[in-house]
Amino acid sequence: MSLRDRYYRPSFFGGFSFFPPIIKFLMITNAIIFIIQLFFGQFYYTDEFGSQHSLENLILKYFALMPISSGFLPWQLITFQFLHGNFSHILFNMLYLWMFGTELENLWGSKKFLIYYLTCGIVAGLTQLFLAPIFEGNVAPTVGASGGIYGLLMAYAILFPRRPIYLYFFIPIPAMYLIGFLILIELFSVGDLSLTAHLAHIGGAFCGLIYLMIEKYFNFSLDDLIINLFSKRKTRYESKYNNIYDVEYYDIEESQSTHPSDEIDQTEVDRILDKISKYGYQSLTYEEKRILEEASKKL
Repeated sequence: MSLRDRYYRPSFFGGFSFFPPIIKFLMITNAIIFIIQLFFGQFYYTDEFGSQHSLENLILKYFALMPISSGFLPWQLITFQFLHGNFSHILFNMLYLWMFGTELENLWGSKKFLIYYLTCGIVAGLTQLFLAPIFEGNVAPTVGASGGIYGLLMAYAILFPRRPIYLYFFIPIPAMYLIGFLILIELFSVGDLSLTAHLAHIGGAFCGLIYLMIEKYFNFSLDDLIINLFSKRKTRYESKYNNIYDVEYYDIEESQSTHPSDEIDQTEVDRILDKISKYGYQSLTYEEKRILEEASKKL
């Protein structure tokens, strides 16, 4: 069996997880935070003007996505994605997250999935911040995971365009048509009188489209770029405060062919392939990717 055959072997029964780690983490985290919101919603405080406010309002003030003119704080671009307005809001968001995110995380691996999801959510927040005052006039604090989820919907429609989605559990509709219809509804709903952040949904979907187009047509990994940016920042910080470094010495006459790193261990290759099957290619370290590339050249 060749390396290519093993890499593309079906993994539905072998490595497919119905609750992969990031999906599980996001669902549990959102649920816990929603319970905290409900708990603090039972308590009130009195401000300097004598008015009573729920303690939940304090959570919204500092962690919901506030308009730029009404107390916006940078970290809210992340935190607003974990807050929800009511039970039906979090219920449907978590249902969509599981329905469309599970297969994507199994395909991409947890690291790429999390970066993609949060990036779409951040762009959704930026879209709401800068475009809502123009197209919707008065804006209110924004909460919910819908921006990132619309990014997942876009990815699902692109990667599995003809995968049937059963409307009302009975009518099969190809993913690209149903998801495309949902995005069109959001476009035509901009400026309505509902409390739904349609522009955030559009921003999340648009971010997902651009993200995947860059990776496909430019053969460029955005998640690796983001990871490298943070890694370089960490390296600069460590080099500033650490003066002791590990040094390795090599005999300059040593033949490259006898260097241990050039010997491909088939057992190690098998382990790496099993890791890809379970967690996706993006879960590999740089060294594991190098070993896999060297092994493929020797086939």
